[in-house]
Amino acid sequence: MITPPAKAAPHSPPIHPWTADDAATATAKAEARSAAFARRVGSDPALGEHVARHVLHGVAFRPGAVIAGFWPIQDEIDIRPLLQALAERGHPIGLPVTGRRGEPLVFRAWRPGEPLLPGRFGTSHPDGPEITPDVLLMPLLAFDRHGNRLGYGGGFYDRTVARLPEALRIGCAFAVQELDSVPTGPYDQRLHAVATERGLRHFVPAGETGP
Repeated sequence: MITPPAKAAPHSPPIHPWTADDAATATAKAEARSAAFARRVGSDPALGEHVARHVLHGVAFRPGAVIAGFWPIQDEIDIRPLLQALAERGHPIGLPVTGRRGEPLVFRAWRPGEPLLPGRFGTSHPDGPEITPDVLLMPLLAFDRHGNRLGYGGGFYDRTVARLPEALRIGCAFAVQELDSVPTGPYDQRLHAVATERGLRHFVPAGETGP
């Protein structure tokens, strides 16, 4: 059972200067992304119903914890059933607003049924007040058994985690998105857990004793 922290840290300056991956890492990530996209093709987004069940059973959300989710794009797993269930339990829900490259995400409050605005890269986001999440439900292209996460390449979530180091990080994906090994750079941020249609897997990121 995962227990989120009492309260996520407020926004603060990045904990390190950001630099691009070296050429070899960048090439390895590009190849892994191509493989991950191919593995995801044909997966049923409705399997998000199972993700919701596993997360609700396996995470001890404290009352009132602020949850940041995401609106699915392309063929991502659909976590809207989970967001609906968490909102019904009284948790404030936020969705990310994708800004310019090099900037962390901003999360704005949202309630199920409220309209969304079109965002960058095919995303959708609300127009509510900005919130600071205690829990990050994160999309991804691939993950591995060590909790490494491969995103789409913009670095938005890595920068966001650097600003919110106390937030619980849960990747949401299809089980087929697991790779033997995800290539990583020095600033890539590991996950505390991954939720798939098959269950909830726990990790302890390097340098941490657990969430």
